[in-house]
Amino acid sequence: MTEPFIYCDGLVKIYRVAEIEVVALQGLNFSVQAGELMGIVGASGSGKSTLMNILGGLDRPTAGSVRVGDHDLLKMSDGMLTRYRREQVGFVWQQSARNLVPYLNAVENVELPMTLAGASGKEKRNRAKELLSMVSLGDRMFHKVGELSGGEQQRVSIAVSLANNPSLLLADEPTGEVDSNTAQVIYDTLRYLNTELHLTMILVSHDPGIARHVDRVVAIRDGMMSSETRRQVRTIQPEDAHLHGDDANGHHEVFEELVVLDRAGRLQVPKEFLEQFQIRGRAILDVTEEGILIRPAPEDRNAPELVTRKQQQEADLRRAKKGGIGGMWQRLRKK
Repeated sequence: MTEPFIYCDGLVKIYRVAEIEVVALQGLNFSVQAGELMGIVGASGSGKSTLMNILGGLDRPTAGSVRVGDHDLLKMSDGMLTRYRREQVGFVWQQSARNLVPYLNAVENVELPMTLAGASGKEKRNRAKELLSMVSLGDRMFHKVGELSGGEQQRVSIAVSLANNPSLLLADEPTGEVDSNTAQVIYDTLRYLNTELHLTMILVSHDPGIARHVDRVVAIRDGMMSSETRRQVRTIQPEDAHLHGDDANGHHEVFEELVVLDRAGRLQVPKEFLEQFQIRGRAILDVTEEGILIRPAPEDRNAPELVTRKQQQEADLRRAKKGGIGGMWQRLRKK
């Protein structure tokens, strides 16, 4: 396998809130191949947005290593990070207000990043027109932002993100404020650009159906990778196609979710499995002919569910707002 375009090893990010340390990423390991279109999903507070901010050069990790192409983000100065953001990364945010200037029309919005980078003249205008045509907005390029629909605004935002020929596009909930039909148009646009420009793309989303639109989906929980879903297309016999709702060629999409193990052999078992089999904090591993069987320790079956580190931190923060920070701070430091 070729060397990954994005490589994170033991990535840690700790924020300090009211003098209390909150761990957003806990030794996350993550890699993306060049030209890959992938999604990141996870509950609010899981660490997915923190990871995107680090990859985009908007934030620095506390520990570990992170490399994007030839750029070692942990070792870069503030000036180098600014240049990296401007030249190597395109951003698409959920709210169009973060992407577009409302008093400019579509083509002027796309030209703006190029103007800030020092470009001028006819070449800049031609580049803006080309990008708007690629997102199917060639006939709307002279409309102001307020004259465009939500989906059209988001496609203009995608064109803006590509203005300076980035090598990485990061999209935070790109379909979060549009209906399902418009979301499909946006996903199709991103897939087309991914294929046409061979551009590496990462989409952060709450959309459970995102696996149908990307190459693979990584789920993050409590600041660590918990699972990975890959989309595969299999060919089946025509007489069986009606059983799966396949197309006329007998192509059947299969989505396989895999639990991720880190180098220490740790994995995150889905919460619903733990609840179903009453596994509380300790478990027994048995080796079988088919693999490893995990079953609850008999003495823990009826024990109260253990509180995760993140749940404990959130509870500490709530209490810290009411006072008494000192005692909790000492307890957290001992951890």
